[in-house]
Amino acid sequence: MRQIIAVFKKEFSITFASPIFYAAAFIFLAVSGYFFWSNVAIYGYRSLQAARNPFLSQGLNMSDMVVKPFFGDLSIILLLMLPLITMRMYSEEKRAGTIELLFTYPLSDSAALAGKFLASLVTLLAMLAGTIPCLIILEIFGTLEWGVVICGYLGIVLLGASFISLGIFTSSLTENQIVAAVLSFGALLLLWLLGWAKAVTGPPLGNILAHISIINHLDSFVRGLIDTRDLVFYILFIFFWLFLTLRFLNSRYWRG
Repeated sequence: MRQIIAVFKKEFSITFASPIFYAAAFIFLAVSGYFFWSNVAIYGYRSLQAARNPFLSQGLNMSDMVVKPFFGDLSIILLLMLPLITMRMYSEEKRAGTIELLFTYPLSDSAALAGKFLASLVTLLAMLAGTIPCLIILEIFGTLEWGVVICGYLGIVLLGASFISLGIFTSSLTENQIVAAVLSFGALLLLWLLGWAKAVTGPPLGNILAHISIINHLDSFVRGLIDTRDLVFYILFIFFWLFLTLRFLNSRYWRG
């Protein structure tokens, strides 16, 4: 555990000292704030229409029209931002030549990987914390279903952790941070779009692709439900890419 904490502190300090983090965090909060404002504006406009025509009030719900779309918007922004956070995890070590020092430290590869993953996860949590005031504002002027909010954030954290695990894997493949970010974004985008193929492939292939699609498993969390199948999918997804990263790093022994 001490080894993991040591790597975590190192990566955490490097991340928060990097201008890339502040640029990514600023863009994340600015874009998420815009999407939140637009969702609230649409909800407010329809509320005014419902005041004139009671028939329009059916289906007028803050959770459905503001909170749920907001979490969907966050998932899209994280798809673009998290590859920028993870791209340096191993790529920078390779470029600077410090990765060999990392391997010679009295530190296991799994501990180093766990420390890097936790540092990225805490970075994700810090970025998501900046969106909480938006929901507090909704609670002040309305009534929020906090069960939906908590489940939504849990789903977003699991989705973001999945992005991070794949991003760390692509970072271990190359010493070029830009290449690592592009590979991560491309792989995540492909896994995101697989669910769309269900409409043209049909069962059973379409069902398989929809199940592999990383974004489809967020739906139940956004609706305020914790489906164990979706929970298990994200956990297995995270451990799968971390395991591949560990295997790739260990391959240096037989590559020479």
